[in-house]
Amino acid sequence: MALHRNFINGEWLEGKGVRENINPSDVSDIVGEYAQADKAQTEAAIAAAKVAQPAWAAATPQVRADALEFIGTELLARKDEIGRLLSREEGKPLSNGIAETMRAAQIFKFFAQEALRVEGVAISSVRPGVDVTITREALGVVGLICPWNFPIAIPAWKMAPALAFGNAVVFKPADLVPGSAWALSEIISRSGIPKGVFNVVMGRGSVVGQTLLDSRDVNAISFTGSVETGGKVAMACASRGAKFQLEMGGKNPLVVLDDANLDLAVAAALDGAFYQTGQRCTASSRLIVQSKVHDAFVERMVDGMKKLKVDHALKDGTVIGPVVDEAQMAQDERYIQIARDEGAELAWGGERLNRDTKGHYLSPALFIGTKNDMRINREEVFGPVASVIKVDSYDEALGVANDTAFGLSSGIITTSLKYATDFRKKSAAGMVMVNLATAGVDYHVPFGGRKGSSYGAREQGRHAVDFYTAIKTAYTLA
Repeated sequence: MALHRNFINGEWLEGKGVRENINPSDVSDIVGEYAQADKAQTEAAIAAAKVAQPAWAAATPQVRADALEFIGTELLARKDEIGRLLSREEGKPLSNGIAETMRAAQIFKFFAQEALRVEGVAISSVRPGVDVTITREALGVVGLICPWNFPIAIPAWKMAPALAFGNAVVFKPADLVPGSAWALSEIISRSGIPKGVFNVVMGRGSVVGQTLLDSRDVNAISFTGSVETGGKVAMACASRGAKFQLEMGGKNPLVVLDDANLDLAVAAALDGAFYQTGQRCTASSRLIVQSKVHDAFVERMVDGMKKLKVDHALKDGTVIGPVVDEAQMAQDERYIQIARDEGAELAWGGERLNRDTKGHYLSPALFIGTKNDMRINREEVFGPVASVIKVDSYDEALGVANDTAFGLSSGIITTSLKYATDFRKKSAAGMVMVNLATAGVDYHVPFGGRKGSSYGAREQGRHAVDFYTAIKTAYTLA
């Protein structure tokens, strides 16, 4: 089996160890072997990036645009191949793996054009004879630390703007699923980007990630992952004055009012809560339902859940693939037991399943009779587990929806323009969906939340420039 190496200063290098990439749909299937970098290799990647970055920043915007356009074009051409690899290593259904690869391609193509649109401002000073210009400049070396649940889209929406705006990149893919991220990196290595500008170092967060956090030559860190690790990233960066951006999950509410179209509500809840095995930071894990429609909603949810096919990610008709690994499965099962211990009633699901291949299969779980102060409604499970909270009024629903330490995404299902408008204004979330699932966002608009979900400038869309550049104000006496 070929070893997939780290890419440092334009060379493919073996690491100091090897990790097997295991298919969660079939644990006997080894997707590939991937090199593990150590501290010294990570430091070498940082040093290469520091040397290469000034020339990349000085290159014309067209040079950067052409490189990103090349990457996006090849991703689109190979979407079926790379999408299959993604689904094989991460466990999401094949259609989702292909769609995620296409999204990564669209992100690169979008930022290819954004490289040409970095704007500045020239204004008059309040002092006679003085001109003022306000421009944006690259930060320098940016460390990208990415999660396993979107192994090609999240790296794309970090590295594309980083490169478009003249930064050098040291990229740490998720150690659990490095395959599709490595495939993306291999394309980047042939894009015409000079050596040292882009580097990929695979390995443990405690080694590679920590080296990025500790290095004074890394000017900024963009991180997506757990709240606990995000706190460590923040402390490390703040201690040395590095810029940082954090995306750390959610406990997202979907409000269903008594005037809702129940077919629409159930479809949105099934999608938001359980698709992609609930392993989305935007998943609808709290279903806040008005009392008049509560029983009918729950009945239809259970009927819908029974029809969701849980199986191998590459099988036709699979709607929910496996949980990503045994550790995540154990976490899902632990929270299912916690919910039971707290007095919640399991309406359906929450059981390990056997399929033709040995994998981490779990039936989606729905709890009813829950209160918003239960742990099942306070802490992110990150699996196909959702709970229903019954409320009597819109005002109570809004209060429950906002009563959380998180604030990433929220949704409401209603036919009332009054309530839809009010919820859009008053929901304490970074992204609000009306008559849509809480999960599922476009690549050309800002992504991010409030409170414990996010910190720093938004990701994606034109707002990404705010993180990946620094503003310079210059005064000139004419």
